[in-house]
Amino acid sequence: MVFVVSSVGYSYCCSDSDPKKKKERNEIQCKEEQQQQHKNAAMVLKTELCRFSGAKIYPGRGIRFVRGDSQVFLFANSKCKRYFHNRLKPSKLTWTAMYRKQHKKDIAQEAAKKKRRTTKKPYSRSIVGATLEVIQKRRTEKPEVRDAAREAALREIKERIKKTKDEKKAKKAEVVAKSQKSQGKGNVSKGGATKGPKLGGGGGKR
Repeated sequence: MVFVVSSVGYSYCCSDSDPKKKKERNEIQCKEEQQQQHKNAAMVLKTELCRFSGAKIYPGRGIRFVRGDSQVFLFANSKCKRYFHNRLKPSKLTWTAMYRKQHKKDIAQEAAKKKRRTTKKPYSRSIVGATLEVIQKRRTEKPEVRDAAREAALREIKERIKKTKDEKKAKKAEVVAKSQKSQGKGNVSKGGATKGPKLGGGGGKR
């Protein structure tokens, strides 16, 4: 044991050689630090807005009214509730949030709270089927070269379409010619046996 003399009196502290006492002391210090942090931490409360005045309503405060159609209305106090049921307009009363907003009363406070806007920096990236080098090369191309390449591509597409159309027409003509030939052969075979009058005497009972 080690005794320490202070202005208040004698106090003792355990030596570092005792591991159990050291562990207990560390645990106590950790608990004290956690309690201090918990006290310093700002408590976040979920607030709601009054349906009539627009004022903040903290937990455990306010009046809740449920209408026949199951719609819920929350009021800051009985005055707001009474005015709401009497069908008074919040825009006519100077102490409501709606009136202050319409008459631009809180502009100075809003100007003080400047919103931080993050500006997105433009950056280039490769696209599927085209690398970054190809994209940059196309950007730096002259408009004359680009127009010529576009015209050549359009011409090629038109030629391809025309070729496919011609092939379709040729196939159609072949099918029509084959069908006409088959029809002609059928007519000749049928026309070979000609019908005529029946020969021979007419038999039968007289």
